[in-house]
Amino acid sequence: MRTLTLILMLAAVLSFFLSRVQEGIWSAFERRPGLIWAVPVVLTAVFSGAAVLARAWSMPLCLVVLGYTVAPVACAAWQGAGPVKRPGTLDFVTILLLWLPLEFGAGGALVPAPVRGYLHSVAYGIAILLGLVLFSGYRSFPDLKINLPRTGADWWLPVAGFAVAAPVLMVVGIAVGFISWPHLPGRSAGAMSAAVGVIFVGTALPEEILFRSLIQNLLMLRFGPGVRTLLVASFVFGCAHLDNGPQALPNWRYMILATIAGTAYGWVFQRASTVLSSAALHMLVDWTKHFFF
Repeated sequence: MRTLTLILMLAAVLSFFLSRVQEGIWSAFERRPGLIWAVPVVLTAVFSGAAVLARAWSMPLCLVVLGYTVAPVACAAWQGAGPVKRPGTLDFVTILLLWLPLEFGAGGALVPAPVRGYLHSVAYGIAILLGLVLFSGYRSFPDLKINLPRTGADWWLPVAGFAVAAPVLMVVGIAVGFISWPHLPGRSAGAMSAAVGVIFVGTALPEEILFRSLIQNLLMLRFGPGVRTLLVASFVFGCAHLDNGPQALPNWRYMILATIAGTAYGWVFQRASTVLSSAALHMLVDWTKHFFF
């Protein structure tokens, strides 16, 4: 049942890549903007159901999740529904309210250790769904690139980005002591093949929706799509890895490599018509690091 829950949440996220789904949600909020207040209730119910399955439900945990989902909705509702051309300060606050509680593990002490990974994945899925609802449905920002590939470049840009970024990441990573020298993989071909999908849906796609479709895109809409905006967005992405292992925290080595990688992901995102392209590059980098370093 836990696996089924995660699969259903993934299906809900992927449904947003169909234009008719986004158009339907936008039309619903256009007719009845107050429906946005039902979203925190529904998402909290989803999390509560997952917590019950994991035998980890408690009223304090439920209230934390409800507060987490209500706060960004309140920021969006304060500004109102409808298409947006230039983001305001509260739009950036909304993103921080979606991102930072998860980044710092808010409410983690209320979850039994054996199921923290599972419920964190559920919470991550809720955050991505809420972000998609708010920014593609309720507030309706342009250029989120939450759509299927539309051009041939969407397919070759990840490969080109990997060809340029991988040697740089390898040299810098070895130089700063973040990775070892490359080696042959010690896993079977089947395990390596399965990891492609797991890394893509579990890490690459959610992070690209957050850091490229939302953060980088809103920065571009507010300040323009220049190199400076790309570098700022990449630096934000790098800083998000300061609290990641395996080295001692704050992990400045990881931050440096993530900033470089984020620049490559952002470059692909700017040139592709879909966030799936930068997610594909993200997956290739993570997959290579996992099996060859």
